Amino acid sequence: MGGIADYSGSLVLQMPLREQTTVWLAPRTDGRIRAITRVPQVGNPKFFAHYDELQWQGQVNYAHARAQFGQLPGGDWAAYAVGCLLVLQHEMGIRCTGMDLLIDSQVPLGKGVSSSASLEVATLKALQLAFGLDFPGTSLPVLAQKVENLVVGAPCGLMDQLAAYFGQRDQLLPIRCQPDQLQPLVRLPPGLRFVGIDSGVRHAVGGASYGQVRTAAFMGYSLIAHVYHRLPAPYLTAASYAQQPDRLPYGGYLANIAPALFAKTYGAFLPEKMGGKLFKQTFDDTIDQVTQVEPTVAYPVLAATRHPVYENFRTGEFANLLAQIGQVPANEIPVLAKLGQLMYQSHQSYTDCGLGNPQTDELVDMVRQRAGQGVFGAKITGGGSGGTVCVMCYGERGLDTARAIHREYSAKYGPVVFFE
Repeated sequence: MGGIADYSGSLVLQMPLREQTTVWLAPRTDGRIRAITRVPQVGNPKFFAHYDELQWQGQVNYAHARAQFGQLPGGDWAAYAVGCLLVLQHEMGIRCTGMDLLIDSQVPLGKGVSSSASLEVATLKALQLAFGLDFPGTSLPVLAQKVENLVVGAPCGLMDQLAAYFGQRDQLLPIRCQPDQLQPLVRLPPGLRFVGIDSGVRHAVGGASYGQVRTAAFMGYSLIAHVYHRLPAPYLTAASYAQQPDRLPYGGYLANIAPALFAKTYGAFLPEKMGGKLFKQTFDDTIDQVTQVEPTVAYPVLAATRHPVYENFRTGEFANLLAQIGQVPANEIPVLAKLGQLMYQSHQSYTDCGLGNPQTDELVDMVRQRAGQGVFGAKITGGGSGGTVCVMCYGERGLDTARAIHREYSAKYGPVVFFE
């Protein structure tokens, strides 16, 4: 729960997969970078470059590095790993004299299950050992996010990197993404499981749809802050936010808006769609540091702004209901049904934002049609627009039902992954 509301400060609940990513590395002294991946889905498994090629006049320039990775063979995947070297140099002054990297991962690519975050975190953990570095608190996941935002150029939130680094088996990791407030792990009640069924539709967090929805949410925030809180447009930029974050209403996070207030006031005011050109007549941009408003794009402002407000509420309710299971055994089924409804509502909210997909909708409907057979809820994961559907099941009957749905779906569309 939480999903794409992380960049708007929502509470999220995350749990790691069984699958993992492993990175081996060995320092070199000749300035060469050689990276090889064993991941079969990668078209070009080898990346070769000189470290100087990735820098601009001996210094790290993220825009230059991003352009270089886009031109070099294998750079599309290598940027997630080799980019860690550039971020360590830029943020911590760590100098690289060359590196060999070997990457192996069981985390499927493009399925909405954070394969990129797992690679970034694994690479940084390996570099931590190689250089004898200390990463206190959440600093390693924050650096991993910088790799994805600034080197790769994908506008992801911090949730996936935190989950990959701090997540534990059979426990949910609550994170209030303002920006990285970790809460105590929540162990799943006995018999309750979350499994994943791949839709077979490739997902990419760097895709246009995800970026447009993120941009639209920040546009909505700018309109609220400007019209209702009388904040001058020049203060509603990323640079101004970095200098004076306390000046912004709701701390700069849409998730801090109460749903009742949004429904009564802001929801009726915000436009369903808004062109970037019209927005930029008043605002230079938004407070987001990793997206830009494009004049030629029509953004889903209302749905994208509404999503984190209600998703934060849904996630909080989800956590509260989870705590009830096991304390009142006779009440388990009604509570599970309520949890499932929150998942269905979250899934619909993705669709309202434009991040739905007919095949993920079909999987969710297959779960909904089997109510009473041990499965209670389902929703799309990750950035939407395909990827994996998370299914909540209870007991062996629920797990058997989820497996049956997977078999039926695979028979129709071809073999897809089942995450158990």
